[in-house]
Amino acid sequence: MGSPDFAVPSLEILISDNHNIPAVVTTIDKKKGRGLKFQYSPVKDYCVRNGINVLQPENLKDESFIEHIKKLNPDLIIVVAFRILPKILFEIPKYGSINLHASLLPKYRGAAPINWAIIKGEKITGLTTFFLNDKVDTGNIILQEKYEILNEDNYGTLYKKLAIAGANLLKKTVDIIDSGNYNLLKQDESEVSPAPKIKKENCKINWDLSSVEIHNFIRGLSPSPGSFTNYNGKFVKIYKSQLTDIISENNKGTIVIADKRLYVCTNDMLIEILDLQLEGKNKITSKEFINGIDKSGKHKFD
Repeated sequence: MGSPDFAVPSLEILISDNHNIPAVVTTIDKKKGRGLKFQYSPVKDYCVRNGINVLQPENLKDESFIEHIKKLNPDLIIVVAFRILPKILFEIPKYGSINLHASLLPKYRGAAPINWAIIKGEKITGLTTFFLNDKVDTGNIILQEKYEILNEDNYGTLYKKLAIAGANLLKKTVDIIDSGNYNLLKQDESEVSPAPKIKKENCKINWDLSSVEIHNFIRGLSPSPGSFTNYNGKFVKIYKSQLTDIISENNKGTIVIADKRLYVCTNDMLIEILDLQLEGKNKITSKEFINGIDKSGKHKFD
């Protein structure tokens, strides 16, 4: 069960390992784009191209859907980046239901663990497989693997790396469940941290923070959904930044142009902006932004 492209490598590896997958459950088709045409989830797209049976229930508690799953008689339900499963569903399989989560649980429980690990400045993150229970992301841990967050990583790069690594961890998990030779680890509730869904209104940059906090915020939301600020009353997305050792001496958010480079004042050091996108325009470099503004006046992000 899964929807985004993060789940596709996991599906691919299970198929290549000759596991019997009688059905894949994903989200219903959604209207997207200017023409509002129905589009498949990445998981459904993969299934259609490979002749795999797809189920798309609107309600996971629907009686006909539950009965359908029972008739399939699965040994195991596997969840990768999907909705919360009701108890009546995750208790159906012989061996239970498992989930692949992109953090070292119990850290970063929730819908956006990769984003929040970077936003919070973590140097190490990881992957966890665990058995589902009544509460979200709280089940007993089967396997975990640690991964370094590189300085140049952003949400997009780390997402891709963890999707591939997660597929391999999931394969190992399925293999040891099949063997029956594994030990479960209970989650330590004293180590819990949240990773709630990222909402658009929470993506605005606070220039009153330190340069490191702002840099991590930009990284953690790049390229999607994208951090933003305002410039002359218009919406501006910031995709890439770089730390400096230049002391910030002006009001927070003030734009400083020096040596054809774009800096912004924070509460400690200047932060350099490298890639951005003005409202209604294409993504541009900082040099292109500088070329388009009046350098004699004062400029500010807010």
